Amino acid sequence: MAVIILSSSRICCTSFKNSSLNDTSPSIASPIGSLGAKNYVDLKVLPFGSLPNWKKRKIKHVKNHGFVMKNSYDATVVNGKPRNGISSDELIGILKSTGDPNQAFNFFKSAAKLPKIVHTTETCNYMLELLRVHNRVDDMAVVFDLMQKQIIYRSLSTYLTIFKALDIRGGIRQAPFALKQMRKVGFILNAYSYNGLIYLLLQSGFCREALEVYRRMVSEELKPSLKTYSALMVASGKRRDIETVTSLLKEMENLGLRPNVYTFTICIRVLGRAGKIDEAYGILKRMDEEGCGPDVVTYTVIIDALCNAGKLDTAKEVFVKMKSSSHKPDRVTYITLLDKFSDRGDLDAVREFWSEMEADGYVPDVVTFTILIDALCKVGKINEAFVTLEVMRKKGVVPNLQTYNTLICGLLRVNRMDKALEIFDSISSLGIEPTAYTYILFINYYGKLGEVDKAMETFEKMKIRGIVPNVVACNASLYSLAEQGRIGEAKTIFNGLKMSGLAPDSITYNMMMKCYSKAGKIDEAIHLLSEMMETGCDPDVIIINSLIDTLYKAGRVDEAWAMFSRMKEMKLAPTVVTYNTLLAGLKKEGRVREAKELFKSMVKNGSPPNTVTFNTLLDCLCKNDEVDLALKTLYEMTEMNCFPDAFTYNTVIYGLAKENRVGDAFWFFHQMRKMIYPDCVTLFTLLPSVVKEGQIDDALKITSDFVHHTRKRSDSLFWKDLMEGILSEAQLDRSISFAEGLVSGKICRNDSVMVPVIKILCKKKKALNANELFAKFTKDSGIQPTLESYYHLIKGLLDDNCTEMAWSLFKEMKNAGCVPDVLTYNLLLADLGRSGRIDELFKLYDEMLCRACKPNTITQNILISGLVKSNSLDQAIDLYYDLMSGGFSPTPCTYGPLIDGLLKLGKLNEAKGFFEEMMDYGCKPNCAIYNILINGFGKTGDLETTRELFDRMIKEGIRPDLKSYTILIDCLCMVGKVEEAMDYFDQLKSSGLDPDLISYNLMINGLGKFGRVEEAMFLFDEMWSKRIIPNLYTYNSLILNLGIHGRVEEAGNMYQELQDKGLEPNVFTYNALIRGYSLSGDPDRAYEVYEKMMVGGCSPNTGTFAQLPNES
Repeated sequence: MAVIILSSSRICCTSFKNSSLNDTSPSIASPIGSLGAKNYVDLKVLPFGSLPNWKKRKIKHVKNHGFVMKNSYDATVVNGKPRNGISSDELIGILKSTGDPNQAFNFFKSAAKLPKIVHTTETCNYMLELLRVHNRVDDMAVVFDLMQKQIIYRSLSTYLTIFKALDIRGGIRQAPFALKQMRKVGFILNAYSYNGLIYLLLQSGFCREALEVYRRMVSEELKPSLKTYSALMVASGKRRDIETVTSLLKEMENLGLRPNVYTFTICIRVLGRAGKIDEAYGILKRMDEEGCGPDVVTYTVIIDALCNAGKLDTAKEVFVKMKSSSHKPDRVTYITLLDKFSDRGDLDAVREFWSEMEADGYVPDVVTFTILIDALCKVGKINEAFVTLEVMRKKGVVPNLQTYNTLICGLLRVNRMDKALEIFDSISSLGIEPTAYTYILFINYYGKLGEVDKAMETFEKMKIRGIVPNVVACNASLYSLAEQGRIGEAKTIFNGLKMSGLAPDSITYNMMMKCYSKAGKIDEAIHLLSEMMETGCDPDVIIINSLIDTLYKAGRVDEAWAMFSRMKEMKLAPTVVTYNTLLAGLKKEGRVREAKELFKSMVKNGSPPNTVTFNTLLDCLCKNDEVDLALKTLYEMTEMNCFPDAFTYNTVIYGLAKENRVGDAFWFFHQMRKMIYPDCVTLFTLLPSVVKEGQIDDALKITSDFVHHTRKRSDSLFWKDLMEGILSEAQLDRSISFAEGLVSGKICRNDSVMVPVIKILCKKKKALNANELFAKFTKDSGIQPTLESYYHLIKGLLDDNCTEMAWSLFKEMKNAGCVPDVLTYNLLLADLGRSGRIDELFKLYDEMLCRACKPNTITQNILISGLVKSNSLDQAIDLYYDLMSGGFSPTPCTYGPLIDGLLKLGKLNEAKGFFEEMMDYGCKPNCAIYNILINGFGKTGDLETTRELFDRMIKEGIRPDLKSYTILIDCLCMVGKVEEAMDYFDQLKSSGLDPDLISYNLMINGLGKFGRVEEAMFLFDEMWSKRIIPNLYTYNSLILNLGIHGRVEEAGNMYQELQDKGLEPNVFTYNALIRGYSLSGDPDRAYEVYEKMMVGGCSPNTGTFAQLPNES
């Protein structure tokens, strides 16, 4: 029989015999003695087919028994089989040294049979990969089965290699799908494999997929281990999936697995963290009943849960029970109690537990001292916290970073930033380096103060110090940015976090979505929500509520409701805020029926309404004429333990006032006063209707009582808001009577009630009435007028051309010691500029400067415009350049008068130069500037430049207005380009603008002038259809052009029609009609018109005589 020996130096071989993995009768090497002194009793025969194709082998004969092959591995193979006791690394080395998968696989199988050779995960995974490369899936199933039978750990790489062979992408997360494919090709998992796979999925964070694999396992009648159930329950608990945790507990019991103390403890922890305290406590009682007594960990977990739920007394009871049991509190229990009661600010309890801890033999350490310092800080005893720090040091307990972080946090809580920074600066000298958390304390502090820049500066300092920001640091920074919607910086942090290899958590995503929502980028927020869920992070209900609200506000109602529907899929229960958000949306849309249905569903779904809910529904009902139903709902409110607030009463008062039920509103107002005192909104809601009904005395009494109670007598904003509300609802005379009553009754002693009245009178072009009221309030009632009163009255008088009175009031204002501001000066400077009184203009300007009233851009523009209007263009240009040399920032209103003045003087190139210069100074031209240019060049007949300017305006994104089109049409008609003018007229209509009287007149005249009378008449009819009333110019144009083109009868009809419409013919009307009759050869009718003209008192001009027949 032949022998083969593998060693570090030689391989000896003779003949070989094939065998398989299932071969149970291997041959023993013989003759052994011929191979030397070594003991080869345990050597097996390697099958011929398994002989590796060794590289760099050297063969030489060894007597008559075979040959020797040189190899680099320290292994021995006898008769084609591996030496017993070979290591895993040696096996992998041998497998790697051959490229023939058949030889490698046979060697692998032979090794598996040897009692002292144990395949490992590494050797099996290597074999799987080699077989995968050669597409031998069936053989891979054999290897996997061997791993199961020999209980070789199936690692993540094991499954990923199999998935790759089956062309399944997506990693271990695809396990639920992959299992189906694996079964089809012979991979049959046993219970151990399923348990291991579930653990791998949970380890990778794929809880949902792990549960799917678990369900498949159970469906195949395989029993998961207790450890598997525990792992699944822990993972589901972390996701707050209580339903799954409880169902897993039931399922394991149904399969005959009895929960142990560890399993029960997991359930208690999960239920406790979810706030299901009664259920958690129930599990504790069940443990006693089933003889599975809680251990110290169980007690500590239930104490922790009770404390988190605020049930501190019950937690103390459990602690007492624990002390009386065989499981005494340990250090962790005491730390839990100290920490939780510290969080609740119960310093007495903390000291009590501290004493018991010491009595039980636990010496305070750095952790417990830090908790005590934290408790002192939380109740504001900062000085005592520092005393404790000294005690700690004297007892030889060295404070750590957490201790100093706790002190910094306490100091920041009471706004002692300087001391906090002092500690921060000192800890490095103590050999303690700050971590990201230390910086987070400062970032959070700045963020909550709204000092985002300081928060970001701290974040950058942390990075400069070499501290890599963790997820919490990034979240703290994102909070600051999210509050202000600074999306650019937030994205930088978010992307930087992902690039650093850290996975964003739920808080990160929620902060980013909040940031996107604040910035109005709702699509990005929704995309981020999808990404978040794909990565296994769970959104919280707060951000979903925010997204629903943002979608509704953006008018994307269907998407808002779709998001609401998805909450169940996300395992989020809608809160009262969710319902309130949806109710607010329905209210805005006026969908009363749906609002009522949603309101009813709240209680059914376990989310009882609160006061905000009722207020939202009441607002919806009152704004949609359902006041009686609102009153009924109000009575139901108290039955559901909700109590009306000021908003509730104000809403119902608004609804009643809106329906003119002033008596009911009054009654309701008095009912309100029995419960809560009315606020400003109450008065703003009720009084306009009361004044409107003429109940002035009642309104004055309510106001007097309110002002006396709230001391609003000198609150200017209150009086303005009140009067503006009354003026918007009540008649003007009654509003004025109410204002007079406030002043005469000394309820209001400032001019705040007068300002809104003056503004409304001036707006209605009743400046003289406003002036009388002003005199009555100031002179008769002794009200001291403020700058605001003077400004609005002066403006109103100037707008009504009461110039002398305006200037007189201005003088009175200065004499009374009221200093004019720049706005008041600008009003009067503009008046002087319009009237061309340049000397007075600059005199007033000098006065303004002497009074230290700083001119603004509008002031300088008024001066330039005034100079241009007074034909002092050169002076205007000089002023412009003087201003520019002093750092003046021009506006289009600066350049408009200058360009217009140059164009009117025919200085086209200079005008264009100014146009280009304004852009050089960064002053973007507006539509008005382009209109000036188009008009200037158009009037000179330069249509090419005119068109270029019009096209350039559009190209630069400036939308032409009606004036732009009108100017262009006028210029084109002037030079006979009527067809082109008509194109622009049509373009004007198609652009969404409506032609006015002037544009119609220009187009009608242009068409008629060039013989297109029918089209002119069509536009005339179109004017009437659009309710644009033709004026005398329209009729004159048509009469002239109809007469010229031989349609003199129609011209005569037009003459008759204009008089029927109440228009008075002028000399141009008569001239047009005379010309028409003269051209038609009817001199008698021409003279007849002339006589009518004279009898009517219309004086002829030279054109009249030129049209008469005897003058032709």
